[in-house]
Amino acid sequence: MQNAETASRATDWLRNALPGGFRPKAAVILGTGLGQADWNLTGETVIAYRDIPGFPRSTVPGHAGSLAAGVLSGTQVLVWRGRFHLYEGYTPAEVCMGVRASALLGAKVLVATNAAGALNPLHSPGELLAISDHVNLTGESPLAGPNVDAWGPRFPDMSRVYSPRLLEIADENAMKLGIRLEKGVYAGVRGPQLETPAETRMLRMLGADAVGMSTVMEVIAAKHMGMEVLGLSCLVNKNLPDCMAEVTLEEVLEVAGKAGEKLGRLVAAVIRDL
Repeated sequence: MQNAETASRATDWLRNALPGGFRPKAAVILGTGLGQADWNLTGETVIAYRDIPGFPRSTVPGHAGSLAAGVLSGTQVLVWRGRFHLYEGYTPAEVCMGVRASALLGAKVLVATNAAGALNPLHSPGELLAISDHVNLTGESPLAGPNVDAWGPRFPDMSRVYSPRLLEIADENAMKLGIRLEKGVYAGVRGPQLETPAETRMLRMLGADAVGMSTVMEVIAAKHMGMEVLGLSCLVNKNLPDCMAEVTLEEVLEVAGKAGEKLGRLVAAVIRDL
């Protein structure tokens, strides 16, 4: 259920805690293990999630659990260093708290990053994937319950969830930077267990190129509030149903950490060209 009162209270607190005149143009969410994508923001202010009234806390390794506000590539941005997941026991509304606050503070663009498993056999661990579309397999929606009309329409259109303009900017900058950037469909699942071989086959039959346990709730909420969305996945393992290899969190964090640096360069370039 959407909780406008909690989101508004957190936003009001943040507005007072952030420097006067700070009005973010964009918000960035850093996924699991992607701390290497982080930047030294000019005029940076850091706020721990635990200090924000009514805010959830990141409980997963690889998520710093803090908000950084400052200037990146000449643009005022919010960088959410860690996110919240359904599998942690949070509601869809709690998962999307940072997105709601970002939009209420004035951000018009959301860059959502994540660590994901590669389903397309042509993609490899360590590569980046720009999300062109998604399949929500969580069984949840952050829009369930009474609609908050001030946030967006009851039935928001989802035909172009991921901004063609931002995808083009990302593609152009990836080529300039010499970064291989795949494009594909992201399947969002609840987790926390990883996929079985049969589930992997099913996801491929549905047309998914990557799978992860985040992002779709946040993207739906952002689209509801009229934000322009770019989704970027760091592919951390390869799901091949006929020869599945066991995957550990430590391996995911290692691959994400190595890919985080190039993800950071790409996001900084995208923010510059907004």
